[in-house]
Amino acid sequence: MATVNNTTNGISADLLASVNGTKSTQKSAVQEQETKFLTLLMTQMKNQDPLNPMDNAQVTTQLAQLNMASGIEKLNAAFGQLLSGYNDSMSMQSAAMIGKNVLVAGNNLPLSKGQAVAGAKLEADAGAVTVTVSDAKGKVVRTESLGKQAAGMVTFAWDGKDDQNNQLADGNYTFTVTAKNGEQTVKAAAHQVGTVSAVVRDKTGFLLDLGAYGNVAFKDVQQIF
Repeated sequence: MATVNNTTNGISADLLASVNGTKSTQKSAVQEQETKFLTLLMTQMKNQDPLNPMDNAQVTTQLAQLNMASGIEKLNAAFGQLLSGYNDSMSMQSAAMIGKNVLVAGNNLPLSKGQAVAGAKLEADAGAVTVTVSDAKGKVVRTESLGKQAAGMVTFAWDGKDDQNNQLADGNYTFTVTAKNGEQTVKAAAHQVGTVSAVVRDKTGFLLDLGAYGNVAFKDVQQIF
């Protein structure tokens, strides 16, 4: 037997389902409350005393409360759909990050094929910025001036040479950044470069796996190379 999904005569799908002894959809708590209220209201209106009619203000208030509850429920449903779409978008964006180099907080400066890149985030303009590179034993091998820099993220490259212009071996190095504007010290946060090897999802969102550097949140990435 053919079925019709859309009705144009004002008969609801739930009413037809109840006549047939079935239930088309499960009502929410708000919808059930609305149905009970309207049924009770219609019964009271049919049986009310003409000399002592119902209080219109009270009925209006109850209807407004029901409409508010229904509106909140619909808003929550819409927000849930929006959040789901946002999570899907973040998943795709995070997956696209695999294999990319990103700049995140940290002071590691790995030297590979005589090249290394890192950065620093300055809280204010600085008249003089200095980078100090140390080897795995903590010995200072290179001190380099970056000169005057504006507030924000500053990136720099190191060619792997020490202060005597000797080429150093590839390996793990660290660095510190100092910044001043006249006699005033400017706060400078070191940022290291890591390679995204995987995307991890936890209860707070998506995390980027940077291997030995651990997991970082997508929002903590300052720059992509």
